[in-house]
Amino acid sequence: MAPLFKNSHSDPPPIEPVSNVFPKINGADIAAVTLGERVAGDFYDSIRAGPERVLFGLLDLAGRRETNRDILTAAQDIFRTLGAELFAPSDVNESNAMTELCLQLNRHILEASTDVHSCPAFIACYQEKFGTLCYTNAGHTPGLLRDSTGITELQSTGLPLGLFSHATCEAPTIGTEKGSVLLLVSRGVVDSGGGNGDSADQNAEEYGLDRVKQTLQAAPPGTAHDLCASILNAATEFHAGKLVAADATALAFIRTT
Repeated sequence: MAPLFKNSHSDPPPIEPVSNVFPKINGADIAAVTLGERVAGDFYDSIRAGPERVLFGLLDLAGRRETNRDILTAAQDIFRTLGAELFAPSDVNESNAMTELCLQLNRHILEASTDVHSCPAFIACYQEKFGTLCYTNAGHTPGLLRDSTGITELQSTGLPLGLFSHATCEAPTIGTEKGSVLLLVSRGVVDSGGGNGDSADQNAEEYGLDRVKQTLQAAPPGTAHDLCASILNAATEFHAGKLVAADATALAFIRTT
């Protein structure tokens, strides 16, 4: 009987990073939404790292999907395997673990690249028992933390990944309260232009972080997915129904109890 599949001398299909499925978090909700087809370097993922911790992050790798796919796959492999290993112990120093994870992510992004690929990244670890977030912001758009005091920008704590082999990032820890929200948006949301819906208009006004903050502040209680959708919908409406960006991603974490 002839084989069902014949050997081919053509190149094998490129390996895509595996699908992102967020783990269930005790007392919290998390979701992410990307507008349209992923054609550039927006990438998010989350894993459970031990019985009390969940690790999640948003990367914004420079370049098009067809050229940076292998880099994203390498980054996801380290994020998942090393992230689970580093944050699993109950007595782990989360700040040290986060710093080590970023060092290794940076190294593997450099090794997988044939050229310089800047990769801003925001990575956080939520501790369910204490309600704390240990995070690092490697040159990423500021994270926005909304709580009873208002909105706080979680600014960059280091350089983007993928640039320098020995670059390090600080990893502070913050407390969260019931109802607090951490919102992450990719550069495609903040820097998107085309206020009149015309991608050829290079002078069109960018959406900007302040408008993201205004939408976040006005958002009613709801799910993390609802919040992500409202952020992207607001940006699209600002651009007359046409968000001009290669990728536009929002990731939201909400502490519910």
